[in-house]
Amino acid sequence: MNVELRYLRALVAVVDAETFTDAAIELGTSQAAVSRSIAALEQALGLRILQRTTRSFTPTPVGERIIAHARRVLDELALLERVAGDHGSELRVGYAWSALGRRTIALQRQWEELHPDVSLVWVQSNAPSGGLADGSADVAVRRRPLTEGRFTSTPIGAEARFAALAASDTLARRRVLRMADFAGRTIAVDRRTGTTSEELWPEESRPAGFRPVQGVDEWLTLISTGQALGMSSEATAAQNPRPGVAYRPVRDAPPIEVFLACWRDDPSPLVADFIRLARAAYLPG
Repeated sequence: MNVELRYLRALVAVVDAETFTDAAIELGTSQAAVSRSIAALEQALGLRILQRTTRSFTPTPVGERIIAHARRVLDELALLERVAGDHGSELRVGYAWSALGRRTIALQRQWEELHPDVSLVWVQSNAPSGGLADGSADVAVRRRPLTEGRFTSTPIGAEARFAALAASDTLARRRVLRMADFAGRTIAVDRRTGTTSEELWPEESRPAGFRPVQGVDEWLTLISTGQALGMSSEATAAQNPRPGVAYRPVRDAPPIEVFLACWRDDPSPLVADFIRLARAAYLPG
């Protein structure tokens, strides 16, 4: 039997992401490569793990047990890597769209004073876990909590919502916008890692439509070309300037809560220090 770790990573990613396409994005590979890994795992074990249809899949009864074991194997491997990392020279902070916005540089300097021998490394990740699940991050900046039991999410503060629109849009002439200004417009939405959903608007001011995107770069390109408006956190506005894009605060939009996520079963002193500094960075004044 020849079972490779990449087979297990592909299996867990597919189950968590619920589609082969999203699993490929999380793993940074192609959909075909993910499919090949699942097929190779089934061949190595000599049984069917996922029952596929043209549009979806469901784990077989034995597949459910294999998935649970695969999670345990990958969790133990990640724990091994984190234990080794605690004796290393860096703390990796994952984020999807933006780190901590205007607070990032100040926090970086505070970290260097507190831990001069441990580098703080910011890692952009479009994975739902912010890089925790695949081991590319030790702690992840999240703007919604992770619901998986193996992770814990600590609230550290809140951010205002900003509209993003083409600089040529007539709305860009205003200093402040309201939720009703989005009525009748198309909104670019990243359902995997973004902070905006259809439910944000009341029925009377609901936008005309929502256009799905994957990641901040596609979001900004769509907005700069005038094909859609966007809504995101103040950190996105601070950290992602783009020619042709104007950011405006949305006065009556609910704030976005910011979380730091980490592994539940492996409290790290470095992660604890980072959470403490980040929480202090969000205190008023």
